[in-house]
Amino acid sequence: MAQKVIINTDVEQALISRHIYGHFAEHLGRCIYEGFWVGEDSSIPNTNGIRNDVVHALKKLNIPVLRWPGGCFADEYHWKDGVGPKEERKRMVNTHWGGVVENNHFGTHEFMMLCEMLETEPYICGNVGSGAVQEMAEWVEYLTFNGESPMAEWRRRNGRDEAWKLTYFGVGNENWGCGGNMRPEFYADLYRRYQTYVKKYGDNNLYKIAGGASVDDYKWTEVLMREAAPLMDGLSLHHYTIPGDIWEEKGSATDFTEDEWAVTMKKALYMDTLITKHRSIMDKYDPEERVGLIVDEWGTWFDVEPGTNPGFLYQQNTIRDALVAGVTLNIFNNHAKRVHMANIAQTINVLQSMILTDKERMILTPTYHVFDMYQVHQEAQKLPLDIQKLNMLNANGDEYPQINASASKNNNGTVHISLCNMDAGNGADIEVDLRGITENLNVTGKILTASTRNERNTFEDPENVKPQEFTSFSTHGTIVKLQLPPMAVVVLKINENHSF
Repeated sequence: MAQKVIINTDVEQALISRHIYGHFAEHLGRCIYEGFWVGEDSSIPNTNGIRNDVVHALKKLNIPVLRWPGGCFADEYHWKDGVGPKEERKRMVNTHWGGVVENNHFGTHEFMMLCEMLETEPYICGNVGSGAVQEMAEWVEYLTFNGESPMAEWRRRNGRDEAWKLTYFGVGNENWGCGGNMRPEFYADLYRRYQTYVKKYGDNNLYKIAGGASVDDYKWTEVLMREAAPLMDGLSLHHYTIPGDIWEEKGSATDFTEDEWAVTMKKALYMDTLITKHRSIMDKYDPEERVGLIVDEWGTWFDVEPGTNPGFLYQQNTIRDALVAGVTLNIFNNHAKRVHMANIAQTINVLQSMILTDKERMILTPTYHVFDMYQVHQEAQKLPLDIQKLNMLNANGDEYPQINASASKNNNGTVHISLCNMDAGNGADIEVDLRGITENLNVTGKILTASTRNERNTFEDPENVKPQEFTSFSTHGTIVKLQLPPMAVVVLKINENHSF
């Protein structure tokens, strides 16, 4: 029996912010160095030290926002060490990630230059864990003040006359853990203090993001909203999809069983539960939903690839990762009224990456392709949908649905539907019932799938997994009947013919 997806195309519920499709780049492993940054003297084609191929690939995604410099690294990062002549910049030990020496060649100017090249908005995370209030205040001044001041003059001496535009600023990261092991009451007071000095200069308006909960720490959200909601614009949430039962045994990124696939899908769906419960707490203190839920770290987390530095968190990326990405983005779309931003961890060479590099070589991952297919939802209106007659799957005794979906309508009236078949072994027959639309439909589609559950792109076979045209559907009035293969991500584009 076909599973049924009912979509009310004439009921627009919330704007899906483009920032839901944001990215995260930490000074971790080979994300910054060898990923984005190769240096001006590299034989790898670059512009002022930043890899040209990476910029070209990411611009195709229209990435809306990039979070930096961490992560855990943010709360041991002192920004003044990363400005001025490179040969004079202070070297430091990256104690969180591999104990490597950080030469600070990629700092504030380089990051803001990267964002300009990508045509994306910067999201800077400040140091609360080991940094002073003055340090954070002076960073904002250095970045955004155009008048006469010590920090503005220093910026000019370092080669940047005009201040940058900066909207998103995080006041600390994971302050319940690597950012200071704080209690929520203590961090709430620190947040109130630090954010006071994250000042608005001129016409530069700041969106202040408080460090939020780890996974299901609902007390943290309760305390932060109760004590500081009027002083924040966003509250973060971190959740990683880890199939292993314990943190130390996360499982291989490429060598996994059908059961491990199922557990991964079930745990990816847990994001919906987390958002629902955290937003219910936020609703109590912010019924107008002014404060955004910022899921600024999410994605799969597996064991590192054999033979690589365990502190570098380098993992391959298969069709399983693509399904996690599709499912999670659907969840964000469906919570668009409260979820204002999300940042996948991380952009290059770390965890669930968009891009992998090996010296001069670069490949795009299946996750990259999902982001490419889904960018049609950016700044579109979320449409309500209801999935009926669901087939249920099993993961270690727990049931979860075979199908996950979201839908939107853009300014031109085009409807996009993204569907994920989370079943690694069976296809899915689906009827999409489009209500509030005429029977004269023009339907096209794209699909990302694979023949085995660990298929991936490699440097030897970089286009093994990539989107294809999807044609396994038929239209019957306002009904679209689809046949989805196993482990597939599909995006449909639907127009009424009279619009052309």
